[in-house]
Amino acid sequence: MRDERLKRGLSQEELAEKAGLHRTYIGMIERAEKNITLINIEKVAKALEMSVEELLRGIS
Repeated sequence: MRDERLKRGLSQEELAEKAGLHRTYIGMIERAEKNITLINIEKVAKALEMSVEELLRGIS
C-alpha cells in the first residue's frame, strides 16, 4: 500500500482524507501494526484508483 501511495505522490494524510480514514490508521496499516478491514481495503483501493484485487496483489 505504501508503494502505491508513494507512486501517486500522496502523503499518508492525503490518502487518509481521500479514503475517509484517519491519518494514524494509514500509518499503522503501512507499518503492519494494525490489520485492515475489508471495508477499509475497499476505501483505500478506491482512493488509490485501483481495484481491490490490484491492491491485494501488491500487498501479498
